[in-house]
Amino acid sequence: MIYLSPSILAADFSKLGAQVAEAESAGVTRLHVDVMDGHFVPNLSMGAVVVEGLRPITKLFIEVHLMVEEPAKFTPAFIDKGADLVIVHQEVLEDARPLLSDIKKRGIKTGMAINPNTPVETLVPYLPLLDLALCMTVFPGFGGQAFLPYSPERIGKLRQLIEEHNPQCDLEVDGGIDANTVGLATRAGANVLVIGTGIFRHPRGIGAAVRELHDLL
Repeated sequence: MIYLSPSILAADFSKLGAQVAEAESAGVTRLHVDVMDGHFVPNLSMGAVVVEGLRPITKLFIEVHLMVEEPAKFTPAFIDKGADLVIVHQEVLEDARPLLSDIKKRGIKTGMAINPNTPVETLVPYLPLLDLALCMTVFPGFGGQAFLPYSPERIGKLRQLIEEHNPQCDLEVDGGIDANTVGLATRAGANVLVIGTGIFRHPRGIGAAVRELHDLL
């Protein structure tokens, strides 16, 4: 299965509930929450209060992407507020296994992300513990960036490693994914596509964007 995961970073926060409902009505089953601390990435975004507000109004699977220097400080709050999966970055953890194990013990799914300049092989020790591996296709911090042209090769390598070490693990991509790049990403091996501006800022609206992407997939 290939899943769309709209990133609310690109949504209109004055209409967030309505826009999430529109995406859900159009057929998406996941939602992506980008959390930035202003340190690991040069931007500041949202906290667990956003998940707390969304959880009662949507049945969507909520994945929280922690682009933060100290993820262990933030995971409990997001889990308590209703996250279904928490994604941490390999770059900030010398050994991620204790944190990944703790997340699993709390009853939700685990994910790990790598930046475009991090070798995909660094995920190998963690793959058996992961439900999702996220291959960033832009450098994190800001929405609306262009898909990096060397990304398909990295996605393909990561898909091969997943098949070797944990075939049940999803492979997610995030950054510059839209109608023009979904094919590149999925042919390379991705099965979860984070899309922000390509859904929430589509000129014909959210529903039309989701339908167009589903048709392409």
